[in-house]
Amino acid sequence: MDKLWAPWRVKYITQIGKTKGCVFCRIIADKKDKKNFIFVRGKLCFAVLNLYPYNNGHSLVLPYRHVNDLNKLTPEESREFFDLLNDTRTLLDKVLKPTGYNIGLNLGRAAGAGFPGHLHIHVVPRWKGDVNFMPVVAGTKVISQSMQILYEGLSREHSRLLKKKPVK
Repeated sequence: MDKLWAPWRVKYITQIGKTKGCVFCRIIADKKDKKNFIFVRGKLCFAVLNLYPYNNGHSLVLPYRHVNDLNKLTPEESREFFDLLNDTRTLLDKVLKPTGYNIGLNLGRAAGAGFPGHLHIHVVPRWKGDVNFMPVVAGTKVISQSMQILYEGLSREHSRLLKKKPVK
């Protein structure tokens, strides 16, 4: 059996089944954005780096409110949810310069939702050739940047863009 040394995953593995409540509601209430990698907080929604990314920059966009389907969002939440999706792409474009994206919702456990109770959309930056020999030969994905450095870059770019936006 092939082995990959990944000590950062122990926290995830040891918490499965032990944590009560919603992980997303918990990090919203925690108000420790840097620790939790929340790089944008809007009025009704937020964007956060995925702790277990498929690719560098894998982010999630979520409403603050604990709802499990798009049709349960208010019109205001829906507007901000999709606006923040676009803003997240803009930030990732500026910081990482991907050449494509996988963007998707997994609605319900049968569709692959790991957290089916709290609606979230995945934003996964992609580059030509980002699927190299490691996943094919070793079944291992290499993430090339630390989350702390990426968080700092996204937060800095978000602050810069906020200063440029005209006041309504």
